[in-house]
Amino acid sequence: MRSVRVRILAIFAVLVIAGVGAWQLLPSGEAKTDAVTVGTSDIVTSLDPAGAYDAGSWAIYSNIYQSLMTFKPGATVPEPDAAESCAFVGQKLQTYQCKLRDDLVFSNGRKITAEDVKHSFDRIFAIKSDVGPSGLFPTLDTVSTEGRTITFNLSGKDATFPQKLATGAAAIVDSTKYPKDELRKGNQVDGSGPYVLKSYEPDNRAELVPNLKYKGALKKIGEAVTIRYFKASEDLLTAWNSGDVDIAHRQLPSSKLAELDEGDPELRVTEAASAEIRNIIFNTRQNSPFGEKKVRQAVAALLDRGPLVSKVYQGTVEPLYSLIPTGYIGHSTPFFDAYPTSDPERARKLLAEAGVETPVPVNFAYREGDMYTKETAELRRQLQKDGLFKVSVKAVEWTKYQKGYAAGEYDMYTVGWFPDFPDPDTFSQPLVGTGNVLHSGYSSKKMDKLIAATQQFSDRGRTSNDFKEMQKLVGEDVPLLPLWQKKDYVVAKTDVAGSQYLSDGTGFWRLWELSWI
Repeated sequence: MRSVRVRILAIFAVLVIAGVGAWQLLPSGEAKTDAVTVGTSDIVTSLDPAGAYDAGSWAIYSNIYQSLMTFKPGATVPEPDAAESCAFVGQKLQTYQCKLRDDLVFSNGRKITAEDVKHSFDRIFAIKSDVGPSGLFPTLDTVSTEGRTITFNLSGKDATFPQKLATGAAAIVDSTKYPKDELRKGNQVDGSGPYVLKSYEPDNRAELVPNLKYKGALKKIGEAVTIRYFKASEDLLTAWNSGDVDIAHRQLPSSKLAELDEGDPELRVTEAASAEIRNIIFNTRQNSPFGEKKVRQAVAALLDRGPLVSKVYQGTVEPLYSLIPTGYIGHSTPFFDAYPTSDPERARKLLAEAGVETPVPVNFAYREGDMYTKETAELRRQLQKDGLFKVSVKAVEWTKYQKGYAAGEYDMYTVGWFPDFPDPDTFSQPLVGTGNVLHSGYSSKKMDKLIAATQQFSDRGRTSNDFKEMQKLVGEDVPLLPLWQKKDYVVAKTDVAGSQYLSDGTGFWRLWELSWI
């Protein structure tokens, strides 16, 4: 055997596999029957789709639940999955209809109806969890059904609505098992995805087996998979080194990723460009030190992304200077244009203009984790080195962390963001629109108008100028401060096939692609 290193150079390009030897095409002797074990340091907030809006939860949703639409790897336009067909009605982009397939059943054997689809959406807004996905559907007004037809009535034009129907937020649940006004309790799941959740231990493991009742866009059903959840990337590394996991994804420590050797005969590595980004989020409410725009601008003037990229993340991330990452329509670099280098004197002047005394006391929270601890320490060092800020830091467990920033408990906090779907709209309304899911308190009529303008056109190329104007406004108002854009790494043992298809850098987990060689 020899190693294979796969590099994916474009976020949405079709994967090109280089150097795959003929050994992949030959039987390897006695077939393995064990589940493929995937290790991750991501966390599942809730098994109920109405109660989570994060990468760890949605990764498993895409396997145990089914949505009306789905994305093929590398595609930017969704295709029907649970739906037989979907389309806008008329030219106003305000009425969207889907016809449900007639051969679908939940894993418990109950037939799926259009009413189940309506129930799945209605309960998102009835529950309106602080950490739920209601913010993804700001234009959804009502959902109605007639026979197998589901009609989504929108309050305004939204050309990206079909893409939103392909996300974990649109997962279809059994209306007899999932209450209409509260999250489902316990660890049971009734979905119709390609996998059935056989067992689940929160923060520890999930055992998935193929769903033989699945019908949809996929042409094959995968093999059994066990997901192992680790508190920190160092714990994942320990499990990898001891052979307890067959695949490691999101994320081994940066120091380990940086030293990966393509000549190592024990590894198969997939490196992909990714749209995962990370931002500092400011609490812009008036009772926060960052309620004043010039104080936020002062942080932007101080920030030096170089040490983050080189020292903290060992070159496994790229500096980011915009709301929208590279690879997306309308990407620009307003933060590089406005703040090309760290400038303490400019920051000092901005704070003086804001009328605040220095050092400005602020609390800085971050998700508990080894890499985030190093990142926060570097950011704290930069903010304090010139005596302009006095920063107290706090590490918080992920679920409590989400609730904390939703309640406005922190002055500043860091949040990673995966795109919900392959369109720049996924970085606009959810992050900087009024009522955004980051709970920053930021609200701008100009921003909301720009967001609405970008949703007017099915031809997404026509939105470029509005997205650039939106990013310019973010650079001026600084409700958030972009830090980096990450590369995506999947590290697998050489006897695992399909690891190069597990992730394409968009946040989807395609566990059904995995098998033994």
